[in-house]
Amino acid sequence: MARENYALLIGANQYPSLEQQWWLKGPANDVQLVATYLTTAAPVAFAAQNVTVLSDGVAGAKAPTLAAIRGAFAELAAKVRPGDFVYLHFSGHGTQAPAVDPATELDGLDELFLPVDIGPWSDQVGSVENALVDDEIGALIDGLRVKGADVWAVFDSCHSGTATRAVEAEDVRVRQLSPEVLGIDMGAVGLSRSVDPRATEAPFDAGSGDGSFVAFFAAQTNEVTPEKNLPRGKPGRKPQGVFTWTLMEVLAEYPNATYGQIGQEVLRRYAVKNLAKSTPLFEGDLDRVVFGGKGGARVSQWQAEVADGQFTIPAGALHGLTTGTVLAVMGSAADPDAAALGFVELTSVESFTSLGRAVEKDGKVLPADLPKGVTLRKLNETLDFTLTVALPAAGTAPADALLAAMGALQEASGSRLAFVAPDQEADLRLAVLPDSPRPDAIWVLPSTGLAEDLAGTPSVSTDDKDGAALAAVLADTLITMARAQNLLKLAGAVGSVTPDVEVELLTRTPEDRTLRPLPFAPVPVLVPDDEVHVLARNNGAGPVDVNVLYIGADWSISHWFSGRLQPGDALKKGLFKISADVLGQERMLVVVTPARPQIPVEDLSYLAQDALDVSRTVGGSAFDAALAEAGFGQTTRGAIALTDDVAESGSGPAILSLELRTVARE
Repeated sequence: MARENYALLIGANQYPSLEQQWWLKGPANDVQLVATYLTTAAPVAFAAQNVTVLSDGVAGAKAPTLAAIRGAFAELAAKVRPGDFVYLHFSGHGTQAPAVDPATELDGLDELFLPVDIGPWSDQVGSVENALVDDEIGALIDGLRVKGADVWAVFDSCHSGTATRAVEAEDVRVRQLSPEVLGIDMGAVGLSRSVDPRATEAPFDAGSGDGSFVAFFAAQTNEVTPEKNLPRGKPGRKPQGVFTWTLMEVLAEYPNATYGQIGQEVLRRYAVKNLAKSTPLFEGDLDRVVFGGKGGARVSQWQAEVADGQFTIPAGALHGLTTGTVLAVMGSAADPDAAALGFVELTSVESFTSLGRAVEKDGKVLPADLPKGVTLRKLNETLDFTLTVALPAAGTAPADALLAAMGALQEASGSRLAFVAPDQEADLRLAVLPDSPRPDAIWVLPSTGLAEDLAGTPSVSTDDKDGAALAAVLADTLITMARAQNLLKLAGAVGSVTPDVEVELLTRTPEDRTLRPLPFAPVPVLVPDDEVHVLARNNGAGPVDVNVLYIGADWSISHWFSGRLQPGDALKKGLFKISADVLGQERMLVVVTPARPQIPVEDLSYLAQDALDVSRTVGGSAFDAALAEAGFGQTTRGAIALTDDVAESGSGPAILSLELRTVARE
């Protein structure tokens, strides 16, 4: 029998037992977005009658009460058969409470998802009324997996992290309800358990059963996740969970990737777009293709319908398209780019659909008579290396000092930084935090304007600087951040055809000198003195050049290795160990390029502080030109080299990206 695909989408927005300041707006939009994707664009078919939505604020949907959620799971468990697929989506508030069984939790706390009919904490019962506890979620999922169903669960909620809404320019809310709001006295819990800081605990239990299981979480248990108006720059945008929107974006472009590949691309977009400081967590059988489908390449072309000169395609903002994007018109989906019949410029872009009209480009005019079933193809990735920065609101001494120095700041920043008003959308936001450890400083916050871990948040003091000095230091800070982000933009734009090179990253600890693989998902956690090594094998027919770069939590860029591998060669090399100086979200990039005949191994060490040469020509490839356009400068290393030798290297069309979290030893 053919498998069936089912979905249960839960969006909790308004909580009658809570003050309205704690209500959310995005979960209803999340579940509607996901439902539309599953029924119209998913790589496997989801029949509309198999998609159940529980959400307040959605016409025709039941409210997501605890009883309704339990009932929906019971109905699913009664229907599924071996080989069926179930997609679960939870959008709403989360929190933590003392664990019913502390032995089952590393930190002694249960993670809770909050239906709309929650009540307060009860000391007598030891729970939050009508909350959905992680152990029960695991049991509900068990009920599906024991029937042989494969399950993918996505949680867009968070638990114990904290954040200050420092900038009110956008409607930003955090999907985390403080335990104190529910009457839980966390100070009286008295937890003192010592755990390995490398240990990562999923917010909800994975359960067990015959069917496979994958879980995506918007944040670690000690982080927050926001919702904000999306998509950026579009009139009529709606509040959406940042994690849900980003996940749907990636699925729209990479519907045939593995869960691990989807997770890595989500992480990269978080870093590039400054969406949030949280680190999404991915667990389960991550080598499987999403939705249990078949693997394939990135989707960058779509069959078009043509009527009265207007082209309609089933792709839109989620697929990376914007108004003004120019697509090639192909007579057949298999034709090479050079065979384009002409071009179409998009005039209207929605989340899932776009409209366009023919335009002249490269001397080509689209013929009036077109073959049946033409395809519109996205030819290349357009990279914008501009970083948009929202200025702080006037009225405080630090902000007024900065605004008075704007002329010097713009001159020092150059063309890659664009400054906008406080109420405009931006990649970064400058803010004054009067209650922070540095009330005189200008703080650099992500696009949400949320101030989270201030210890790892850049800031520039104002009391000790005149206007010229303030402009120079702030410009240097922003430019350093922009260079690191531009490198990550390149990592997502190159590599459509990659060399046949196998790369594995390894680690070992001072306590255990055995090298073990570093996973690409979930995000590996390292502590000071942990080492990172690389193992690369060239399985192709030609030589390749390999570079290893490291982007630190302080936006530093270090160059750790470069060399050439002939066909059949293997590289095994210790790269660096983690220092205690700078800790946080970090990323390693392995750049692989086919070696060109008679060309020396190119050197990418100029991207690092100790080999800066922004005017240098490094081989003349398109990627080299992009690096030069991205611009690089002085950095400070956040890791310690294991070896001092730095060989020559080359830039290339494939970049393997690995996110790391570095934390202090306890």
